[in-house]
Amino acid sequence: MIKNKWGCIPLVLFGFTFLNTACAQIPPAIPAGQAYVNEERLVEHSTVLFNNIKYLLPLQNLDQLKIASVHFSSSYASVFDSLLNKYSKVQAFDGRIYSGAKNLTNLSADLKWYNTIILQVTDTDLNNPQIVDFINSTQKLKNVIVAAFGGGTVLTKLNNVTAPVLWSERLTPVAALYSAQAIFGGLPVTQKLTRTYSPQFAAGMGFITDKIRLQYTVPEDAGINASNLTGIDDIAREAIAEHATPGCVVLVAKDGKVIFNKAYGYHTYDKAIPDQITDIFDLASMTKVTATTVEAMKLTDEGKLNLEATVGDYLPQTRSSNKNDIQIRELLMHQAGLIPDIKGFEKVKPADHSTDSSAAYPIRVSDHYFLRKDYYKDVMFPDILNSPLKTRGQYVYSDVGLVLMMEVVESITAIPENVYVQQAFYKPLGMQTAGFLPLYRFNQNQIPPTENDQEYRQSLLDGYVHDPTAALMGGVAGHAGLFASANDVAILYQMLLNRGTYGGNQYFKPEVVDLFTSKQSAVSRRGLGFDRWDPIADRHYPSKLASPQTFGHTGFTGTCIWVDPKYNLVYVFLSNRVYPNVSNKLGSLNIRPRIQDVVYDAITKGM
Repeated sequence: MIKNKWGCIPLVLFGFTFLNTACAQIPPAIPAGQAYVNEERLVEHSTVLFNNIKYLLPLQNLDQLKIASVHFSSSYASVFDSLLNKYSKVQAFDGRIYSGAKNLTNLSADLKWYNTIILQVTDTDLNNPQIVDFINSTQKLKNVIVAAFGGGTVLTKLNNVTAPVLWSERLTPVAALYSAQAIFGGLPVTQKLTRTYSPQFAAGMGFITDKIRLQYTVPEDAGINASNLTGIDDIAREAIAEHATPGCVVLVAKDGKVIFNKAYGYHTYDKAIPDQITDIFDLASMTKVTATTVEAMKLTDEGKLNLEATVGDYLPQTRSSNKNDIQIRELLMHQAGLIPDIKGFEKVKPADHSTDSSAAYPIRVSDHYFLRKDYYKDVMFPDILNSPLKTRGQYVYSDVGLVLMMEVVESITAIPENVYVQQAFYKPLGMQTAGFLPLYRFNQNQIPPTENDQEYRQSLLDGYVHDPTAALMGGVAGHAGLFASANDVAILYQMLLNRGTYGGNQYFKPEVVDLFTSKQSAVSRRGLGFDRWDPIADRHYPSKLASPQTFGHTGFTGTCIWVDPKYNLVYVFLSNRVYPNVSNKLGSLNIRPRIQDVVYDAITKGM
C-alpha cells in the first residue's frame, strides 16, 4: 500500500473505520455525523430478513464458523467486508475473477474449507443465471447468507433461495455497513415487507433479530457531538510530541456502540510503521483481569472455585509453606501479604540460558534467549513458596499473587491458562488477536515493540512480553503476557458491562460479574482482581469524572481498560510507552485520565 506524506494509509482502503489512523477522515462516499445517523435510519426501515427459520442470523458460535464473503459487482464490498472482520475473521473473495478463465465451479472449490458463505449481490449480479445457480447449489452444502441490495426486483430473482436473505432496498455504503453488522447482531433487523413481490416474498413477511454485539458507528448515534471528542486528538498528539509514547490507540464504546476508534503516531520514534487500530499491544497487567480473573470468574460461576477456600486446598505443594492458608479472595484483592515480585533476570545463571533452542533449552524468552527446561519449576516457583508474608491483611499490589492464582485455576481445569481463555472466551467472543505468545500467530509488524532490553535479553522486545517474570515463565503468566488489539479488549469488557452476556451466549451469571467488579476490600478500592474507582477525590483515579461504579485495570506498558456502568461506557487506551526504555511521562502528563475526561465531558454536553 502507498502511504501519503503523513505516513497514514488512506482510510478508504480499509473500508469502514471512521477513526482509524492519525490522519483519519470519513471517506466522501460515507456521510458523517447526523447525516450518517439519518441515512442509517432510512436503511433500517428498508432492510428486511427472510428465510431465517433456522435462526442462522445473527451468527452465533463464532468459534465453530469458518466464514467467507463473496462479492461480484458491489461497489461497497470493501466497507462491507471491513465491518464483517470486526466480528470474526472473514476471508473475502472477488467473484469477478471467476468469470472467463476461472468459472464459478472454481469458486466453489476455493470455498471448500469454509462452512459459512456470505454472498453480496445486486440486481445486476442476479441477471447472471450462473450466479443464481451458484447460490442455489452452495446452499445445499453450506450455511449461506445472501446480502441483497437494490429494488424489489432483486427478491423476485431469489425465489428459489432457501438460505437467509438480508435485503436492503437502499444501495448505499451505509446500507452495506448496516447489513454487515446485522449479520453478526451488531444491529437489529426490525422491519417486515410492506408490499408483495412474489409468493415467496409477500407483504408482512420478515424475521426480527436482536442486537447482541457491538455496533460500529458515529458519536452522534450515541447522542454525542463528534466535535466534542477532538480533545482526544490533542492529548494523544501531546503524548507523542513529549515522547511519552511513540503511538497509541484509543477506543470508546457508549451504549454498546463503538463511537471512537483511532490510532496515533507510530510503532517507534523513527516513524517507520504507523500505528493502526488493528495493532496488537502488550497488555501487561491488564492480563490479570482480561485472562486470569475472568477464568476465576467462570470457575466460581461453575462452582469449581471457592473464594473462601485456601491456596493449599488447590495446590498441595504449598501446604508445607506459609502460602497454605491464604484465601483465594485474599490473592485477588492483593491482601495476602505477598511480596510484589520475585527476582527475575538478575538471578538467572549463565548455565540457565542459551542463544539457541534445544531440548535442554526449550523456553523462548526472546530472540536468541532460551531458558533451560523446568527453570520455573526448579527456581521460580520455589522462590514464590519461600518468599515472606509481611503485610497480610494490608493492600500490597503483587504479581506473585496472580502467578499463584494461575496455578490454582490450572490445577482445577488441567488446561494451561493460555489455552483455556482462548477456548472459553476469546474464540467464541470473536476476539481475533487476543492471546498469549502472539508471534506464533501474527507478524511482528502488527505488534508495536516495547523495551529495547540491552541489559538482559540484548534485543528489542517485539512480540515478547515485557514483564521479566512473565518472560522467564515462557510468556504465559497470570499477571502479564496477554496481547490484544483495542477492538478485542472492547469486546470482552462489553460482555462484562452486559453482566456476562454477549453474542447470544452467557459467560457468567450477572451476580458473579457484580461480585468481582464491586468493591470487596475494607482497606483498598479493589474488587476481586479488578481495580476500581478511587474514593479519595484528590487522586482523580481513574479519571476525575468517573463514577464510583467504574472498574478495570491499567498495564505497565501504558495501557488501560475502564468500564463505567453508570454511563454505559467502555474506554480502552493502548500504547507502548516503555519504548525504547521505561519512562513515566505518560503518567506524569496524565494522558490516560485526561482522554477519559474528554469522553465524559462529551457525554455531558451531548448534541
